[in-house]
Amino acid sequence: MSEVEYAAISINEDFYEQAIIEYFTTNLGYEYLHGPDIERTSEKYDDVFLPDVLPIALKRINPHVPSQAIEEAIRKISTVDSGKLESRNEQFHEYLQSGVEVRYFDGTEDQNDIVYLLDFDNPENNSFHIVNQWTFVEFSEKRPDLLVYINGIPVVMFELKSPSREETDASDAYLQLRNYMKHIPSLFVPNVFCVMSDMSDTRVGTITAPEDRFVEWKSVDGSYEETQHATYETLFEGAFPKERLLDIIKNFVCFNDSNEDVIKILAGYHQYFAVHKAAKRAVEAVEGDGKIGVFWHTQGSGKSLSMVFLAHMLQEKLNSPTIVVITDRNDLDDQLYGQFSRCKNFLRQTPEKAKSRNDLKKLLQGREANGIIFTTMQKFTDGEDPLCDRSNVIVMVDEAHRGQYGLTEKMDKEGNISIGAAMLVRKALPNASYIGFTGTPIATEDKNTREIFGDYIDIYDMTQAVEDEATRPVYYESRVVALHLDKDVLEKLDREYTKFAEEADESSVERSKRTMAGLEGVLSAPETIHSLCSDIIEHYEQNRADELTGKALIVAYSRPVAMKIYEEIMRQRPEWKEKVGVVMTMSNQDPEAWFDVCGGKEHKKEMERRFKKEDDPLKIAIVVDMWLTGFDVPSLATMYVFKPMKGHNLMQAIARVNRVYKGKEGGLVVDYIGIAGALKRAMKDYTNRDKNNYGNMDIAATAYPKFLEKLEVCRDILYGFDYQKVLFTNSKMQLAQLISEGTDWLLDPGHKEDMEDFLKQCQLMNQALSLCKSLVSKEDQHEAAFLSVLRVQVLRITGRNGSGGSGMTYKEFNNRIGAILEQSVQTDGIINIFDKDEVEISLFDEAFLAEISNMKQKNIAVETLKRLISEQVKTYSKRSVVKANKFSEMLQKSVNAYLNGALTNAEVIDELLKMAHEMMKDRAEGAELGLTEEELAFYDALTKPQAIKDFYNNDQLVAITRELTEAMRTSATIDWQQKESARAGMRRKIKRLLKKYDYPPEGVDDAMETVMAQCELWADMKVYAQEKD
Repeated sequence: MSEVEYAAISINEDFYEQAIIEYFTTNLGYEYLHGPDIERTSEKYDDVFLPDVLPIALKRINPHVPSQAIEEAIRKISTVDSGKLESRNEQFHEYLQSGVEVRYFDGTEDQNDIVYLLDFDNPENNSFHIVNQWTFVEFSEKRPDLLVYINGIPVVMFELKSPSREETDASDAYLQLRNYMKHIPSLFVPNVFCVMSDMSDTRVGTITAPEDRFVEWKSVDGSYEETQHATYETLFEGAFPKERLLDIIKNFVCFNDSNEDVIKILAGYHQYFAVHKAAKRAVEAVEGDGKIGVFWHTQGSGKSLSMVFLAHMLQEKLNSPTIVVITDRNDLDDQLYGQFSRCKNFLRQTPEKAKSRNDLKKLLQGREANGIIFTTMQKFTDGEDPLCDRSNVIVMVDEAHRGQYGLTEKMDKEGNISIGAAMLVRKALPNASYIGFTGTPIATEDKNTREIFGDYIDIYDMTQAVEDEATRPVYYESRVVALHLDKDVLEKLDREYTKFAEEADESSVERSKRTMAGLEGVLSAPETIHSLCSDIIEHYEQNRADELTGKALIVAYSRPVAMKIYEEIMRQRPEWKEKVGVVMTMSNQDPEAWFDVCGGKEHKKEMERRFKKEDDPLKIAIVVDMWLTGFDVPSLATMYVFKPMKGHNLMQAIARVNRVYKGKEGGLVVDYIGIAGALKRAMKDYTNRDKNNYGNMDIAATAYPKFLEKLEVCRDILYGFDYQKVLFTNSKMQLAQLISEGTDWLLDPGHKEDMEDFLKQCQLMNQALSLCKSLVSKEDQHEAAFLSVLRVQVLRITGRNGSGGSGMTYKEFNNRIGAILEQSVQTDGIINIFDKDEVEISLFDEAFLAEISNMKQKNIAVETLKRLISEQVKTYSKRSVVKANKFSEMLQKSVNAYLNGALTNAEVIDELLKMAHEMMKDRAEGAELGLTEEELAFYDALTKPQAIKDFYNNDQLVAITRELTEAMRTSATIDWQQKESARAGMRRKIKRLLKKYDYPPEGVDDAMETVMAQCELWADMKVYAQEKD
């Protein structure tokens, strides 16, 4: 038995790349190709497709199409070059999904045909490749890590980062992908989606997705049970089996086209599996009882798009059915219709809106198949006659939980019979099949909804959505006490609104209106409105104005109350005219002054556009009913509630603040009317884990205790550094000094573990504080600000970023303690340790080095020097073999001695300063010799053995250096470092050149090894620099 030798494994980017290649070839049956070994069509290296694969694959999957048609199809897909990348990508995806229409001459006449790029019906009839080291040249030369090709077409790009390097992560991969899109856009024209991964964090997204919309694929079969343990292999097994990848391309990628943008959408894993379940149920329901089921995906998780994906899939599964989409309000109808309309190309048809019941009847009876028709529930109440008796009709009901969707008949006191809307729909479309979509659960006692639709198809609850980062949690803050409202009034309001919500007959509605009118007098009283607006303004200015983009909604009790709130805010803050607006329905009887503020339909569209625009001065919108459902502004983080709401309506409304946005810890609902009880009651039908996790989201019980806990933890970590005595001083100088001392304390090698723990715990403290700031005392806010500055200082001095949460923004920091630190803090919130007006923070500035040597905070001095020298060594490693090795060894030796206690911090500072001066001396040497930095690196390599200078004078060495540098500039070719023949040719060229000068001289044979290493480094870094441009 032969022995196996084991060596230390380097878990780097190359290792990860090879592991992925092995997975795809071994587990998924893909074929591996090494980029440099693939024959290219020219030396331009501009092949988007695999030249030897594409034509053969197209002939195989289009056996009855002549070669002229294949050639024409390849020509068309190779010249999708008009417009922005997003538009080009959309055109190409149309080719992928539907094939390429071609016109060609068959020798006799022109013919039309379709050439398909993918065989969706027979996955194994396609060629699947995974390719690495594929060089592509467009605006510059780049080499992506991995590409997945189907039939020679690059459909997926992987950007990987080393699993073992702390300083890089998946975010760096995202930036690299964006970089590639600028430099080699043509390689992204066929791209379906991208993958970014550092092994621990693996996400997928499209070419238009911002970083926070790159998401994990967390299931291989649609189960939510093991999603917390999902790994990079979950994505590979869940999305890359051949049949599934083809299915995603065909059915789960669409374009959301608006006048302003093209947004490419890739379904999330929860949408993919749920839509498949729904389609399967639909096929069974059409043949059976017509009950497809209820599709419960929590608000904000993409329910509307799931409806689009299902509508698309049913066209094939059910042979072009007619789809009727029903909402219960015109504004919801507009929003959902807008979503479908923006995806009309994907749906292969343009949705239509029924203007009336008669129009709905015409739209249904005027066809035998196809059609996506939008209507409201109200149109079914205008009559009872059948509209269509076809069985190939699928009814999608949005927000299927609403009480008015009853199946039963009701009789009021006068004996009038009212028929439930759902029964009317059933009578109008007796043979249709029904599916309900909802963002909130169906009430346990709600037998009607189950009677109409059947049981749940899929449940994607709040807990899962937050875990998947599809939504953010919503927190609650009560400020009812600030209004000094009578408790009895609030309880009466709660009782009456509950009745109003539960009873839908006319008499109960009229009775509630009379009661509510009396309550409105209390809620719209001038003193109440004054207190409400004063508190909202104070809360917003002190706690929410700087949270993300500062967007907030105020939900008013009624339209008159909304206008009073607006007028009072304008009275207290007249300068907020551009900041605050009102969005509500209007009638001809409204006061003229209201129209000046609210305008008409176009005004509402303009307000919506402005509120969604992050940098628009419109920050606060006052609403009554509008914008509380189906309205998405991801950066919206605050909702002030002055309106009683219940059940589904309440949960839908507060979901306006649960959208995902970079740096958003959660949404905050600020309650002025007493909705706490309603929130708890609304949660009763949610999943058990939702009730456990989100049954009580009061910041007083969640975020605030968490803040206090983490503040105490940070204090404990800093035990031994007594900062409390000086913390509350009014002396700017003393506080700035305290920050420097605290930073120095954390940077002490003996506190390394404490420092790492502090960085993590302080970040968690900041996350909690962003939600509960209004409850935190000024003293604790001040202390938290101080601790946050220490954290930022340490991250900056050690050259690390603050990823892993939003933390404190510099703007926030300045707002909190800027008055005290205004002379000691720069505009970005970082203490000005060095006087930057006079001193350049540079290793090559004597004044800076002098200031470093005299610093009292020795640990800051050590870390600063260590970081700057490390950065310089890193720079050398990209251009000079000799200097990189020399200074890397010197730095490592000094740092190790320092960490082992062999050197004091004062002694290590002396060592590091000597190193810095030696770097300065080396830098000056090049200027003295008249050599550039690039040439100096070759000079160092030529002269590394000291004996060399005994054989040549300096002029000779400079001449050899220049000729060698020039030879390198002309010999490094694309892909040279991947092709052994190119490497061998380069070595021969160098040896011939040096032989002219009898280099190396006899007895100094090892000199050639250093020169070759420098030449290879130079060529490697030349290509690397082109890749990173």
